[in-house]
Amino acid sequence: MSNKRDYYEILGVSRGSDEDEIKKAYRKLALKYHPDKNPGDKEAEERFKEAAEAYEVLRDREKRKIYDLYGHDGLRGTGFTGFGGFEDIFSAFGDIFEDFFGFGGRRSRRTRTRRGNDLRYDLELTLEEAYRGKEEEIVFEKWESCDICGGTGMTPGSEPGVCPNCHGRGESVHSQGFFQIRTTCSTCNGAGQVIVDPCRRCEGRGRIKVDRRVLVKIPAGVDTGTQLRMRGEGESGENGGPPGDLFVVIYVKGHGFFVRDGHDLKCQVTVSFVQAALGDEVSIPVLDSSGERRITIPEGTQPGEIIRLKGKGMPSLRRGREYGDLFVQVIVKIPTRLNQRQRELLMQFSELEKQKIGTKTRDFWDKIRKM
Repeated sequence: MSNKRDYYEILGVSRGSDEDEIKKAYRKLALKYHPDKNPGDKEAEERFKEAAEAYEVLRDREKRKIYDLYGHDGLRGTGFTGFGGFEDIFSAFGDIFEDFFGFGGRRSRRTRTRRGNDLRYDLELTLEEAYRGKEEEIVFEKWESCDICGGTGMTPGSEPGVCPNCHGRGESVHSQGFFQIRTTCSTCNGAGQVIVDPCRRCEGRGRIKVDRRVLVKIPAGVDTGTQLRMRGEGESGENGGPPGDLFVVIYVKGHGFFVRDGHDLKCQVTVSFVQAALGDEVSIPVLDSSGERRITIPEGTQPGEIIRLKGKGMPSLRRGREYGDLFVQVIVKIPTRLNQRQRELLMQFSELEKQKIGTKTRDFWDKIRKM
């Protein structure tokens, strides 16, 4: 169990709150516990980091959905670990701090970097592939740093010019009463500089769309909803910022014979009433390398009875070489049409059953009389 506080409790919002309510609650806490307002206050620093982590999860629909279903442990399975420090927080939420009264990030806006966006790729597998694991090459489109200008957006050899709007400051300052409100310059986006001669390949963006091929190693035992995190395979960052991550989300298709239940497998096998009465051996498919396995139907097996095969289920993703079990339900098929010989034999069997019951009844009354 995780010792972390509930993210909704941290931000002081309900589970039904919309994105605007969540953002408003975070802005309030971020301003209250901002390190520039609370220098040297360790508790305020922790509250600042805690609020940022809660906001990062609850503002993201996918992360929020996983958190609502599985809590902190579910997020740990996706590779989410929160923020390493203040720089990560200011980089991720720089737009929110622009409206604070002089309380911006720790580094200058001129050199502010931004982490690249995370990407998601949905990968469909068969149950057999989920059982064995595999390597799969995937192809997806992403923004990547321009190979001509190196991400600067400028023609190689050219120099940037001073922003004509903010005159190189990177921000605009407006006075309202006793307060000074600082906002990022809308022309240069806080850089203080503008591109004079844009790169022809990326048209000044510093990034281009490319097709990326990645080999994904899928471990045995994955299930629908499993997320494989590939660090640094997301979109490239801005202004030298780190790239985002790629999350490969697994979907396992249904199977014609097996039904999956966690690490266990369930199936049904149909036998005749004669096989159920006398016992028999039948073959069923299995997912391991043997392909099939003969199982024993015990004498006198009843309709719906379950036969358990230990270790013949799915491999455990988190427990190394452990496997779940296979549960085989026996379905007894009653014949709907009998030939003459079959009917005669069953009639004889019926008479024998009557005699058997009659003998038991007489023995019972004999015992009563003797008593």
